[in-house]
Amino acid sequence: MKKIIVLLLATASIAACSSEPEKKEAPAPATDAVSAASANDLSSNPDYSKGLALVGKSDCLTCHKISDKLIGPAYKDVAAKYDATEENIAMLAGKIIKGGKGVWGEIPMTPHPQISEADAKQMVKYIMLLKK
Repeated sequence: MKKIIVLLLATASIAACSSEPEKKEAPAPATDAVSAASANDLSSNPDYSKGLALVGKSDCLTCHKISDKLIGPAYKDVAAKYDATEENIAMLAGKIIKGGKGVWGEIPMTPHPQISEADAKQMVKYIMLLKK
């Protein structure tokens, strides 16, 4: 059983680190009324729209969802854990670029060195706007 889990994790890690990122569409619009209303309120925020576009173009949605844990934590859980301070935004942007392990469990987040610091910070600002 452990071999299967390790094989699945290795496969997911390799897929996430492919040298040619897949083109991904933006996440599907929210289906319930509360989420839809929240999304409409945020859609005029430039940090929301820029960050959403960057997340949609990256491989982030391979491991993360907005509201549910997948391989990595849900974006709403990340937003709930951290205050939207410049220090936290810089720290989380660094984790996007360099990768990380241990804060959310033992499965490591793969590094994304191809993402600029400015883009990573913009992605974090988007995530922070998802705070419940």
